[in-house]
Order: sequence, then structure tokens, then C-alpha cells
Amino acid sequence: MSIFFHNFAQFIFEINKLMKKIFAAAILLTISLNSLAQSGTNSPYSQFGLGTLAPQSTGFNRGMNGLAYGFHEHNQINHQNPASYSSLDSLTFIFDAGVSLQMTNFEENSHRKNANNGNLEYVVAAFRAFKHVGVSFGLIPYSNVGYNYSNTENVNAFQNPSSPNATYSNTFSGKGGLRQVYLGFGWEPFKCVSFGANVSYFWGSLNRDIVNRYSDNYINTLSKTYSADIKSYKLDFGLQFTQRVSSKDEITLGASYTLGHKLGADATCDVISTNQQTLVSDTTHFSTNNVLSIPHTYGVGFLLNHNNRLKIGFDYQLQQWKNIEMPQFKVVNNVANYSITSGLFNNRHKYTLGGEYCKGERYRGFFNRIHYRAGVSYATSYLKINGQDGPREISASIGFGIPIVNGYNNRSILNISGEWVNQNAKGLIKENMYRINIGLTFNERWFAKFKVE
Repeated sequence: MSIFFHNFAQFIFEINKLMKKIFAAAILLTISLNSLAQSGTNSPYSQFGLGTLAPQSTGFNRGMNGLAYGFHEHNQINHQNPASYSSLDSLTFIFDAGVSLQMTNFEENSHRKNANNGNLEYVVAAFRAFKHVGVSFGLIPYSNVGYNYSNTENVNAFQNPSSPNATYSNTFSGKGGLRQVYLGFGWEPFKCVSFGANVSYFWGSLNRDIVNRYSDNYINTLSKTYSADIKSYKLDFGLQFTQRVSSKDEITLGASYTLGHKLGADATCDVISTNQQTLVSDTTHFSTNNVLSIPHTYGVGFLLNHNNRLKIGFDYQLQQWKNIEMPQFKVVNNVANYSITSGLFNNRHKYTLGGEYCKGERYRGFFNRIHYRAGVSYATSYLKINGQDGPREISASIGFGIPIVNGYNNRSILNISGEWVNQNAKGLIKENMYRINIGLTFNERWFAKFKVE
């Protein structure tokens, strides 16, 4: 009978501990929903497709330029491979939030311009629910839309002989992006083998405007407004297998898959002609139903862990954009239409090499406990612009994981990294972006069982 009551008491303790974790998760999720700002971009390339794809990595990954598929840390959240949640420390609740500051230089035909941006990038959290079962949740961006630029040209005198000095300008602007709030689980059913999945609510809006205006008041202003609202879902799956190859070395193979599907969104296009003298407008409305999609995405990678000090890995990602269609406004034989168009995208390939070194938390000395990180990547563009492949992307980063040590906290980490991203293609705008990422991984022993003697 005493054994029964002991087991029952232990069961009640475990349930109470889990409820505390769930309650804390609900509070942090509420705070995150109210505080997470839209990640920004100033890139004119965000006017195409679903926008500029946002980094999916958190603070510690960004120091290695996003390396993720083989990582399974006990004190960091790696939502890019949900199988990694099974390795989380059983005694703590982990909360991770990050901000970025970036400066981008744009260059076209020897003309240069700089733009600055700063944002709260992501908010994620995780804890271990049961033995070999980890749980994570959070808010992360998927894509960003944000640009505003214009050009001005002289009107051909033969086209408008009454006003040979007239000019016209085209103004392009847009804002929005896609976000996801996810809940994920990671499970290790067998030693060294883990599975995981993230289930996300996927939402956002894409708003783009083009305004054609003439200095001659006798010519109407013509504007086009494109918009789409998305409310859908996103599913990610992960797998990790770890094999020890020597007394000090182990290799982890990781894989991930994101389900591609239609987002069920309705896209609209409003063409507005405005008389500049009377300010009377005439609007033509176009719409398409059940459009916009996200691609099937596959990722594989490996990580070599030497003596739990040096970790080096390689990732490959494939996003199958090629067969995805988008609505486009066209005028054929003086007839305007807004219809689904194919051939606007390419499959996107990304290769990442990175790693980190830390002598170990057991060693004395501040510098011995710092995590030193670096990584490089190469990626092709998923966009086609005027029939030409979009800009390829080369990037590199270095970073540090700095332990926070004081009288009440010795488990949290401040992740700081610097990143350079270059986008370039012949005949298109060249971008050089410099970004500083700052992330705080708050890690406390919230769920330790204390004994009273």
C-alpha cells in the first residue's frame, strides 16, 4: 500500500510540474503575440513572389550562418529541426528572443543608396514535458515585404507634342509579410534516434502598389494596388540520428521536411485611373481565388561533435518553387486580365558550412566558456525577374555565445553575431547587407525538485 501511495504522489508531482510549464508557456505566448513586431526589409526584391525569405534561425544558429539540421543542444532551441527538442534539459524552461540591426547598401548603374532597419526578430520557448519528450512554441517570420522607390523619365515629345518637356514617374511601394506561430514536439523513442514535428498557424498580408503619374495634368494618373490576405497552416517534420564513432567523436545526421500546399488565399488587383483636374477616379477590380502556395522544402545535414568542444556541420536545403504559380496583371490585345501565371520561380538551393568551438563550461576562466561560431552560405534565388534568374546570395557570419554568470543565474547565454549578405545578378540591383543579431537565451532551473531535510 505504501508503494502505491508513493507512486501516486510521484505521479501527482509530475502532473503538477507539467501544469506549471504549460501555464508559464501560455503567459510567454501571450506576451509574444503582443510584442513581436513585423520583421522588416528594404529590399526591392521583396516586391516579387511571397517577399524576401526571412532567416529561420535563432540566436545561436545565426552565429553559424543558420546551420541547424544536425544540432541537438540541451540548452538552446533549434526549431529548424523539431527532432532536436528531445535533447532539452529536463530541469529548465528556455526562453529565447532576438533583435537585429541592419544596414543595406543598394547599387544600380553606379547609383548607390543606404537603408537602415531594426526589428524584434523572433520569440521562442521550450521545455521538456516528459522523459525523452520536448516541447517548443514560438513566433517566427517566414517572409518580409517592405520597399519604396521611384523613377522619373521624360515623356517622348513625339508621343506628347503639346507638352514636350513633360515627365512621368513610377512609384513602387509595398509592405507586409508572412508569420507563423508554432507548437512543436520532439521524441526520442529509441536511443540515438529522434523524431519531431511543428504545427503552425500561418498568416499575413501582401500589399503592393504601383503609381504612374505625369507632370502634364491633362494625362490621367494610373495606379495598381495588389493585395492578398493569408490564413492557413504549415507543417514541419524532423529526424535526427546520432552515432558515436570513437570515444570522443559522434556524428549526427539530420533531415527535415516542410509540406508544400496551397494557402487558399484570395488575391485582388485594383486598377485606378484618376483625372488630375477633376480628381474623379474610375476603378476596375480583378480577383482570383484559392491562389498562393508555399513549396515542398527538404533539408539534410550532418554535424561532427568532437569531445563536446568542437562542432562542425554542413546543411543543404531544397525549396521546390519551380511549379508554383502566382497571379499576374496582363494586357493582351488591349484586354486586361489578372490570372494565374506559371514560370515565375526557380527551385532554391542553399548550402551552409559552419561550426562552433567552446572549451567547456566546466573550465574556469571567462574566455574558456565562450562559444566561438562562424559560418558561410551560398543560395540561389527562387525568383525570376523579367525572365532572368534572380540574384544569387553569398553570406558569412561570425558570432559568440557569452555565458551570463552572476549570483542568481549561471545558465543563460547572450548570443551576438555579425552577418554579411551579398545579392548580385547581372543587370539587376546589387545588395550588400550588414546585420548585427543579438539574442538572449534565458535558461533557469524553474522545475527542480527541492528536498527538505
